[in-house]
Amino acid sequence: MDRGSPLGEFLRARRAQLSPDDIGLPRYGERRRVPGLRREELAMLAGVSAGYYTRLEQGQSLNASSEVLDAIATALRLTAAEREHLHVLSATASHRNRPAPPPVEHASADLRTLLATMSDVPALVMGRRNDVLAWNGAGHALLAGHLDIASPDDTDTRPNMSRMVFLDAHTRALYRDWPAKARAVVGNLRILTARNPDDSHLAALVGELTIHSPEFASLWAEHAVEPCGRDVYDLAHPVVGDLTVTQQTFHVPQEPHQSLVTFTAEPASASSAALTMLRQARGLGKVRG
Repeated sequence: MDRGSPLGEFLRARRAQLSPDDIGLPRYGERRRVPGLRREELAMLAGVSAGYYTRLEQGQSLNASSEVLDAIATALRLTAAEREHLHVLSATASHRNRPAPPPVEHASADLRTLLATMSDVPALVMGRRNDVLAWNGAGHALLAGHLDIASPDDTDTRPNMSRMVFLDAHTRALYRDWPAKARAVVGNLRILTARNPDDSHLAALVGELTIHSPEFASLWAEHAVEPCGRDVYDLAHPVVGDLTVTQQTFHVPQEPHQSLVTFTAEPASASSAALTMLRQARGLGKVRG
């Protein structure tokens, strides 16, 4: 593993975000030449030798124990999601293979059936790279009415939600707090790349977004980690106007690389009425994918 390894980059980024003041270390009035903590300071906090930590950060030491990783995570003040991310990066560091395209993804039959039965709830199935593998009519109308509803059927034109957030003008205008949505997308993409380090299509997606979106490149350099779970978004929809939806992501044990994403509104609210109007304006449509 070289200096450009995901594990080393993550450790350096997190170390740079901590200052001596954050952890009560004296500065002694000296002028510091590096942002954040020095390696030896972080090593001291984690209870490991400076030499070992340096080798870990530079990729010269592999297979760090869970105890050492947890000590480093505590020293870096990582969140639970960031701590898990650190363990995943360490686990994949010693057996990275040449990137290769994974098998073509398709939404499972069970998930497509589920989408068809919840036609009143905007929903979609996401794949391992945030590709839309299938959506119901309500989900298509809410998020991507400007696209062909059949687009998930074609692997060459299949929508990718990460790409849409950064490179699609309609999607950018849809989210009133676009910076918050962008940060969430990047944080989730960090997790996906750590879990699928040999996926060449995923690596290509990150490269494409880095080249074409300075905002993505800036956020990607921060190494933020943010798993998808429950988020509330204010939308400015071109058909029904302003509404607030709760996005929830459900992982599917039988399909570990696929997830079901739903969008709901508070019952009897203006946003709920807006979703009803949207279904009436666009029709429910069939599940695609």
